[in-house]
Amino acid sequence: MNKLILPTVIIALSASPTLWAKDSFHGKSKWAKVTDVEPITRSIQRTIPREECWTEKVRYEEPTNEPRSYTGTILGGIIGGALGNAVGHKKKNKQIGTAVGAVLGATVGNDISNRGYSNSRSRVSYRNERRCETHNETSYEEEVIGYHVWYRYHGEEYKTRMNQRPGDKIKVRVNVEPY
Repeated sequence: MNKLILPTVIIALSASPTLWAKDSFHGKSKWAKVTDVEPITRSIQRTIPREECWTEKVRYEEPTNEPRSYTGTILGGIIGGALGNAVGHKKKNKQIGTAVGAVLGATVGNDISNRGYSNSRSRVSYRNERRCETHNETSYEEEVIGYHVWYRYHGEEYKTRMNQRPGDKIKVRVNVEPY
C-alpha cells in the first residue's frame, strides 16, 4: 500500500502548478486610483466607575454611668417648703403649706435639673466621617473596524473592504485569461 501512496502524491503535486508557484496568482500588479473611502464603525460601550466622597457629621450617643443629681430636687423642696410656710396663717396651715410647698418645689426642681435627659443618660458627641459611593458612568464610542474602498481601474469602478485606510492609490492584481 505504501508503494501506491508515493506515486499518487507525486502525480497530484505535479498536476497542480499553483502549488509550485510563489503564490496562487500569476497576474501582474498595477496601481488603481482610490475614488472614495468610507470607515466601517461599531459602537463600543465603556463603563467607568466613579467614586464620589464627602464629609458627613455623624451623631453618637455613649451611655454614661454618672449618678443622677438630686441637687435640684433638694433645693426645690427647701424653697417650696419655705414658700408654703410663709403662705400659711395658722400653725396647722403653716405645717400643711410647708409640706405641700416642699413636695411641689421638689417636683419642679427635679424637672428643671433633669431637663434634656431621658431615663438612661448618655453623652452625645458629633464626629466628621468620610462617606463614599461608587457610581458607574457609561459612555459610547465609535471604533473603526475597517474601510469600504472604491477605486477605478481602466475606467471601471470597483469596491473592496480593507483593514487599513488606503492612500490615493491601491495595488491591484490584473490577470488576463483566454476564453
